[in-house]
Amino acid sequence: MFVSEEGPILHADLDAFYASVEQRDDPALRGRPVIVGGGVVLAASYEAKACGVRTAMPGGLARSLCPQAVVVPPRMSAYTEASRAVFRVFEHTTPLVEGLSIDEAFLDVGGLARIAGSPSRIAARLRQDVAEQVGLPITVGVARTKFLAKVASGVAKPDGLLVVPVDGELAFLHPLPVERLWGVGPVTAGKLRRRGITTVGQVARLGEATLVSMLGRGTGRHLHALACNRDPRPVRTGQRRHSMGAQRALGRRRRSPEELDAVLAALAERLARRLRAAGRVCRTVTLRLRFADFGRATRSHTLRDPTTHTAVILATARELLAASRSTVEDRGLTLLGLTLSNLDDHGAVQLELPFGGSDPGALDATVDSIRGRFGAVAITRATLLGQDEGPSVPLLPD
Repeated sequence: MFVSEEGPILHADLDAFYASVEQRDDPALRGRPVIVGGGVVLAASYEAKACGVRTAMPGGLARSLCPQAVVVPPRMSAYTEASRAVFRVFEHTTPLVEGLSIDEAFLDVGGLARIAGSPSRIAARLRQDVAEQVGLPITVGVARTKFLAKVASGVAKPDGLLVVPVDGELAFLHPLPVERLWGVGPVTAGKLRRRGITTVGQVARLGEATLVSMLGRGTGRHLHALACNRDPRPVRTGQRRHSMGAQRALGRRRRSPEELDAVLAALAERLARRLRAAGRVCRTVTLRLRFADFGRATRSHTLRDPTTHTAVILATARELLAASRSTVEDRGLTLLGLTLSNLDDHGAVQLELPFGGSDPGALDATVDSIRGRFGAVAITRATLLGQDEGPSVPLLPD
């Protein structure tokens, strides 16, 4: 009988993924600071991160922080192929793989003790297999819950392995800063720190009722559960997305309303195509904004009827942006994002025709057909002619 004091869940996360692929493919870049993307940083190697370079940072600021960095253009096809190769290693390790993004996943190895050994042994072999077969560094956290496994991999980065024993969970978790809790961003962290709450252990000792009074029912209960390592979610395979999103970093230069509209149109086109290709419909459109002062805002609208139509999604997004125009003009905009949520399968609901009964889906179908035969750039909106739509980031299947 095999009894393990280790949790069965692995969180595997590739290190500085885009930059690591560039260093793998060009030996001259190994050990040097590498920045992927010129206008806006898409990824930075750990050598560049040591100089203060961060993802989504304006390229000019990144180069001033790390003037010795090598700046390379993104190669999305190379990253997609590397991701597929890594996921083949995951799936060879265990059939229970839940992808989170193209460079990270949860794996459940709890049933493999007799044939593959302990979770820590499996994790060590996984890291070795990814290094040998794909040529990339990967960090793995091992724990009893998904939340703690992800925290462990974050602490172990870069290129590390950290096992949290079942009898040492809270001893590991409670000294960590509150920012390690899922859902604690700058705003929530600020509220907690103003109350003198700086560690996860203090959140756990504060009590659920007090957290609810401070942060609201949903956030308070969620953070208290995580601080006590209560996370019953299993690793799920074949999960369909609950939302689809795309974003475009704009840099520091002020953009005209016409330029912002073109960016928004490109995002709406890209997401609507993904929606239809996945056989899904959406009900909620959310606009995400990041300002020059590093503040953020979201605006959303839930449609009466679910849709797959580009025209409906774009019209809704335009209304949300128009409602934020004065804020954008005052604070400047450095990132524009769009998210479609409340997704359902296309056949699960009855679509109604918008715009007085006209069928925008006929145009969508024609455009999708042309792109399917001749490529994505074969046809585009007139407003997007000559516009740089930005890199198309590789994604897990929808």
